[in-house]
Amino acid sequence: MTTTERPSAIAATGYRLRLPGPTEVPERVRQAMARVMVNHRGPECRTAIGEAEEMIRPILGTTNHVLFFASSGTGVMEAALVNVAGPGSRILVIEHGQFGERFTTIAKAMNITVDTVAIEWGQAIDVVAVDARLREHAYRAVVVVHNESSTGIVGDLAALGALMRDRPTLLIADSVSGLGGIEMRQDEWGIDILVSASQKALMCPPGLALASVSAKAWRAIGQDEQRSTFYWDFRRALKSAEQNETPFTAPVSHIYGLREALTMMHEEGFPNVLARHKKLSGALRAGGAALGLADFCREEPRSSTVVVFKVPDGLEGGAIVRQLYQDHRTVIAGARNRLSGRVIRFGTMGALSAGTILTDLLHLEDALTKLGLPIEPGAGLKAATAYLAATT
Repeated sequence: MTTTERPSAIAATGYRLRLPGPTEVPERVRQAMARVMVNHRGPECRTAIGEAEEMIRPILGTTNHVLFFASSGTGVMEAALVNVAGPGSRILVIEHGQFGERFTTIAKAMNITVDTVAIEWGQAIDVVAVDARLREHAYRAVVVVHNESSTGIVGDLAALGALMRDRPTLLIADSVSGLGGIEMRQDEWGIDILVSASQKALMCPPGLALASVSAKAWRAIGQDEQRSTFYWDFRRALKSAEQNETPFTAPVSHIYGLREALTMMHEEGFPNVLARHKKLSGALRAGGAALGLADFCREEPRSSTVVVFKVPDGLEGGAIVRQLYQDHRTVIAGARNRLSGRVIRFGTMGALSAGTILTDLLHLEDALTKLGLPIEPGAGLKAATAYLAATT
């Protein structure tokens, strides 16, 4: 094996990370994370935490304190449940993709009683069906994934929040793959616990997670002083957040990286960040359609941070993934669930531009042609370019 063939050398040979997370980390963020290590209880770290919290609040759409954890997104999914629902509690999980099902799995492991609203993958959440279930039982919480990166569908959090506004039931939302690329208005929409993580539209490496908790949720948390949690205890985290600290060792380098990423987003202007994500995901969908790839989503609202294509008949998704990596070092995702082999997924989040999307389509056309799909040369690029020109 030569040096250029070794996996550790792929970054030097044009490696393109185009997954729906983790995403490419901009150079500015990498440089910020390479700063000298400091005391996690010292003024430098407290300043970084405070500035990161201040900059992420408008992206969350909240005035809440933001709780930071050294964790993956799955960790704060568990944290959201363990702080409000113990064994024997009853929750309603909306399953419209892989990560809704993960919430159900986590809850069952915690001996929480779980009811589900199962939505056909690729379709919008049936809010009327959720309302009907709420009339049947007094649930501790309704749990939903904001942006299902397994399907490309976005949940209508405003409509769900309206259902819970005058009920004691809490609304818990996972926006790991949405926050920073899709609009979020936590306070306005009535989301009681919102969780997210660093490695997607927030343009940082995996390892930093966050939670934002409403006053309604804090009242529910305060009603049970015997909650069985330690590391994930939101009460302990809030006390630290009020001092611009974390209750345990802060992921110092990740905090520096997040602060820099948020600085970049505010320099661009956050409305412009959202518009860019929507425009570029639309361009990829337009180009994919011209290559014969149908959008897996059958309804709106479609994601601005992930595009999910159906694999044409006669092909297998893994073959497309492998061809793109083998020939172009372009790394996209297939599916590790019931859609295995049937879809391919591109991340359209973070530090991407029109050039990113056009390169994706150039590589995708080449891969599909080599796999035997009849394609008009340049069709994807032409369609995406036209879409970009027509979209303001």
